[in-house]
Amino acid sequence: MNWENKASLIKKAVNSTRPGLRSQLTMAPEPRPGHKVYSEVKGQCKKAGIMILFFPKKNQLHLILTLRTALVQYHPNQISFPGGQCDPKENPLDAALRETEEELGIESTGIKILGQLTPLYIPPSDYCVYPVVGFMNQQPEYVPRTKEVAEVIEIPVSHLMDDRNSIIETWELNEREVKVPFYLFDHQKIWGATAMVLAELLDIIRPVLKNQL
Repeated sequence: MNWENKASLIKKAVNSTRPGLRSQLTMAPEPRPGHKVYSEVKGQCKKAGIMILFFPKKNQLHLILTLRTALVQYHPNQISFPGGQCDPKENPLDAALRETEEELGIESTGIKILGQLTPLYIPPSDYCVYPVVGFMNQQPEYVPRTKEVAEVIEIPVSHLMDDRNSIIETWELNEREVKVPFYLFDHQKIWGATAMVLAELLDIIRPVLKNQL
């Protein structure tokens, strides 16, 4: 299977017109915990880089997600992309690469950068996250940082593209009922900012990969 060809298709799609907030909001909880968006706060919010990392496994294209531990300051026990806050004078791309190496032990030299997605503002933590899209031509070996990463989740892209795995439930959050869209994978529910980023990614890559997964 020509994985480099698939990476080229993803790169071309990611660097074309991006749907941005229109796609992100399809997987936003309702009501949202704050209604400001990136364009309103980009000069004042804290900045973080996250890594959307594609890789092949068993002849399928996969993505890496992590289950955060209960010990982290923001969004404990939730599923996220590897990544974290930008250090002073550090750009989101460098932060995403550094954090991926620190959290999972994946060296940045093995990651090919394909592009970036639309930044997303997360009101509860006051972070603007900048999604970086990367590719590895083989399955990574992990050395997780156990204080931050409770579990490494390798999810097939084809699973995320299957609409049967996109579900909405009503949850009680912060003492109110909230309609929460999520992607279901095994026993895991991928929701919140991670699902919003995935929504844009899937809208971008679905047209070019739908017949190749």
